Amino acid sequence: MDIKIVSWNIWCDGHFDQIAEFLKGCNADIIGLQEVLSHSKQIPVVDLLTSLGYTHAYGQAFTMSLANGKTEEMGNAVFSKYPIVGSTVHALSEEKKRIAVQADINVSGTVLHVFSTHLVHSHQQPSEIQELQAETLIKALPKEKTIVMGDFNATPDSNAVKQMRSALVDTDPSSAPTWSVYPEGCPECKPQKIDTRLDYIFATADIKISSPKVESSKGSDHLPISVVVSF
Repeated sequence: MDIKIVSWNIWCDGHFDQIAEFLKGCNADIIGLQEVLSHSKQIPVVDLLTSLGYTHAYGQAFTMSLANGKTEEMGNAVFSKYPIVGSTVHALSEEKKRIAVQADINVSGTVLHVFSTHLVHSHQQPSEIQELQAETLIKALPKEKTIVMGDFNATPDSNAVKQMRSALVDTDPSSAPTWSVYPEGCPECKPQKIDTRLDYIFATADIKISSPKVESSKGSDHLPISVVVSF
């Protein structure tokens, strides 16, 4: 059985009409999102995906000051068309707090462990905290039937990604860029084009991987990524 997985940092200042257009048309079975505003009226992605038949697990990461001046709760989520039979929120670090949300999903009698995470943004520079977050995440992972996806805020040659690749299979070794669609994605970095890989989907070796892809959307400063898996 083929399962389509999508991961996307939808951006707390994202464009909901285009986010919704992509999510409605992507035909994903399981979706991992980052920068989810759980109570947002401006980006009501939880309501949207619930209306499309997905169940979800959510974990609050931190509060964020938005471009509109409001402060909102932000976190990571896993959405699934298959039943979620359990969920856990894993704290990855106390300093510059980040979390990973785990959803245990029953796919036709097999439980798949799916994680959505978002590591600290280090402006593409080495970061001990980011490396600690990756190490803590790896320690929390089941050894089989596990998928980890998200915005790692880390380039392919970073220590954090090297740590993840030492424990799991990178489903898209091409490392095609995923960021940044908009310069506003980081006022400090001021990225001028899509030339940096920050987003990844990793899997345990017992999962078969095919059709990795960087998708297209103008909804966020990040591009969505996808892969088809089977087990």
